Amino acid sequence: FLLQSRNCLSPVNSTFSSAGNETIVDNKIATTMGALILSLVFLLGFPGNLFIIWSILARARKHNVTTLLILNLAIADGSLMALTPFFIVYLVMKTWVFGNVMCKILFYLCLANMYASIQLIMLMSVYRLVAVLWPRRISVITGRRTVMRVLAVVWVLVMIASIPAPIFREARCKGPISVCDSYHDKDSEVVLQYMLELVLGFLMPYTVIVISYFCILRRIRQTKFNRRIRSEKLILAIVLTFCLFWLPYHVVNMVQVTWALYPPGPVKDKLGEIWHKSRAVTSSIAFISSCANPVLYFFAGKSYIRREGLAFMARLFEGAGIDSGTRKSRQNSQNSRDKDKDAGSIMLKDKEPDSVTNSSSNTKPAKNGK
Repeated sequence: FLLQSRNCLSPVNSTFSSAGNETIVDNKIATTMGALILSLVFLLGFPGNLFIIWSILARARKHNVTTLLILNLAIADGSLMALTPFFIVYLVMKTWVFGNVMCKILFYLCLANMYASIQLIMLMSVYRLVAVLWPRRISVITGRRTVMRVLAVVWVLVMIASIPAPIFREARCKGPISVCDSYHDKDSEVVLQYMLELVLGFLMPYTVIVISYFCILRRIRQTKFNRRIRSEKLILAIVLTFCLFWLPYHVVNMVQVTWALYPPGPVKDKLGEIWHKSRAVTSSIAFISSCANPVLYFFAGKSYIRREGLAFMARLFEGAGIDSGTRKSRQNSQNSRDKDKDAGSIMLKDKEPDSVTNSSSNTKPAKNGK
């Protein structure tokens, strides 16, 4: 730390700092709030997501599609939680002490896990949509190989989409301190980076999610899928939670994009002041979404705790699988059909003696008449 601070104070490196002297760690209130939020997030989210991963891998009897999606979501959230200690140190010390390589790697992993989380939530919504609207076709996409291939493609696309983070992110000197933030030679680079995050990490997936849940809730009202309403509420809570905590981050991104596009003047200076002061807090709030899911699962699975013990989370996810619900409904409908057939055959058997007696009673008078 002392070595890096001395390097930033040297005359050679001082010329590398940007024209503005303001940094995202200058505001003491914002950095203190951000450090407290990240500390609580780490204490809740890291063990919580590890427990989810353990529950699915060790305690789940069946890995349905919903369970696999939640497992990957917990891996993405848990990975993001594992990175929080680095940012806590950054906010507490108000200088970046981990070097340029770690600056690029950490922010690349953060962006990749952010993309992965929202894309997995989008897949949950699309899967629900197919299962509710076209239950007969759900068996086509519930194969383990198909699901694993889709998940592999999602992770590959996520890693490719996160490449701008290490390109534009850099550890550099700003006066006496070192910061890890986006370093842009042109305003167009600011627009490219944050518009890409907005489109791929918010607008596009949430458009798909909103359309999916509009169709799902409309069908539920029409056909009354009572067994599925509970699981739909759980997934919907995950969607709303992610939106609630990531929305301020994307709003600040749009403020920075507007700042980059705006001509020099008092308005541009005000926009720059807003995003500089808000970046630490909004980024910390975004991390809350990754620790909120275990809390949601806990409250959703309270009824399983006494009966299942530590396996309550696995039973919750097994019960939330809509593919198992459709199979049960098919089995129930098939059983009801079989019962109807059996009842019909029994009724026919009951009617046969009556028909025999009636026919015999009808033939006897004919004989007497002869």
